[in-house]
Amino acid sequence: MLTRTGADRAPPDDTPLQGRETMAKRLLLGLALTAATAWPAAAQDFPLRILHVNDVHARYDETTATGTLCTAKDAAANACVGGAARLATKLKELRIGNALFLDAGDQFQGTLFYNQFKDAVVYTILDLLKPDAQTIGNHEFDDGPQGLSSYLDRVTWPVISANIVTAKQPALRGRIKPSTVVTRGGQRIGIVGLTTVETPTASSPGPSVTFADEATSLQAAVDALRRQGINKIIALTHVGYSVDQALAAKIEGVDVFVGGHSHTLLSNSDKKAAGPYPYVGKSPSGAPVLVVQAGAYSTHLGQLDLVFDEKGVIKSWTGDATLIGNAVVPDPVVKEKVRQLNVPLETLRRTPVGESKVELVGASASCRFRECVMGDLISDALLAHATAKGGYKGTAVVIQNGGGIRSSIPAGPVTMGQILEVLPFSNSVATAEVTGADLLKDLEAGVARAHDPNAPGTGRFPQVAGLRYSFAPAKPEGQRIQKVEVRDKAGSWAPLDPAATYTVFTNDFVRKGGDGYVNLAKAKVFYDYGPELEAVVADYIKARSPVSPALDGRITRVE
Repeated sequence: MLTRTGADRAPPDDTPLQGRETMAKRLLLGLALTAATAWPAAAQDFPLRILHVNDVHARYDETTATGTLCTAKDAAANACVGGAARLATKLKELRIGNALFLDAGDQFQGTLFYNQFKDAVVYTILDLLKPDAQTIGNHEFDDGPQGLSSYLDRVTWPVISANIVTAKQPALRGRIKPSTVVTRGGQRIGIVGLTTVETPTASSPGPSVTFADEATSLQAAVDALRRQGINKIIALTHVGYSVDQALAAKIEGVDVFVGGHSHTLLSNSDKKAAGPYPYVGKSPSGAPVLVVQAGAYSTHLGQLDLVFDEKGVIKSWTGDATLIGNAVVPDPVVKEKVRQLNVPLETLRRTPVGESKVELVGASASCRFRECVMGDLISDALLAHATAKGGYKGTAVVIQNGGGIRSSIPAGPVTMGQILEVLPFSNSVATAEVTGADLLKDLEAGVARAHDPNAPGTGRFPQVAGLRYSFAPAKPEGQRIQKVEVRDKAGSWAPLDPAATYTVFTNDFVRKGGDGYVNLAKAKVFYDYGPELEAVVADYIKARSPVSPALDGRITRVE
């Protein structure tokens, strides 16, 4: 039976009578629900429930099923799901007995909430949801070490990562612990955090923060917990599903990997899931190791129910990551807080820019692996800006990283608020002069992760304009680009010339080597201080409204 110890859950003496009665009712309800789930009754067995989210990306209001802004039309069609208020309701329902609520990173960035309020909005919402632990995702560094430091100043729950090295960064030095220990039902449970080593190329941690090897750091932190006699250990990771699977087979002592970063939905009830929930692997000693992940954008809540034997080995499990549908009644307190946060954003959301005759698809499932409509639009806007500006040498081409595209826009009126949802990073337009040989190398790096939707770093995928290319994802890395052609000022297509000089228009993140574009970072001639990317896109739509971009074959995926 699931139990709560007095030390864990008893109300303090000054709790009002009404509050104590409410807590007592919840305790009784929890015990009743526990009995109904038919947990094994062996005295030495220990049941544990893990509730988890990942890659929320500031989706605190309700969204569509794909994480885009929920419009009035969506609401009328009962198509709005998720959001912090519905998540709060589900947590109140399911957080009973020996339960944990864990966040696997990337709460930061992705909507106007974050643009407007930065880390303060993340704290405000999570303080209402009360996670038991949170790991650090790469986007927690989008505003540099100071942005994360400001967040750590606010939080009261453990924010952990075992492989972030902060000794040379005063704002973070000594503030990020590798792990935390929580107690449930008289049992100690260790939770170890882990952050992708690709953070320096996927975000902005700066040169003074480094990221140690994931496997080495994780094993060391796990061993430290085991020396304390802790035999139930969760790895709370932001490294990607495929990396979690590899670590599960390599690391000894971890029972469950609760993951994020690759936005992978594992589910037994969703037909679009990447695989069953949980993935079941084996540690080097042969013990079962479970891996779970719950998609992204708080549309799903993962629930893993475990039973450990007396040695701390998982003997049975059940669970799923399920959609937080519109039938879930939003928690009134959280709903009101989200409404208040929305007030200053409404004017921006309503500022008209133009119109689109078609849906501007910017979903990660499209833009990180193949040509997508939003990628074409943004790239064409950059190319139009380059052409109007003039003054560049050679031929102008555009590269926009697919991971920099964060949302779609439905057909109809387009507002500045929607564009900022798509392009939330406040990037500026940047240029660099590179040889055709170096451009080819960066295109190869750009498609290097497009063969596996669960791999980390898929956001590097190059959406383009002024050039077209084909790639074969099944080929060995470094041999995937099959053909590249560029369009000259006269509009003619010609093969990429390795010896020619091309001017690449992109965003400042990519130009500085973000997402692995190392040759752009090495360019001797560059400029990173052009207009804001979102302004360029808004001007492009306004000048051509209504727009109706369509896929034109500029990127060919050869299967």
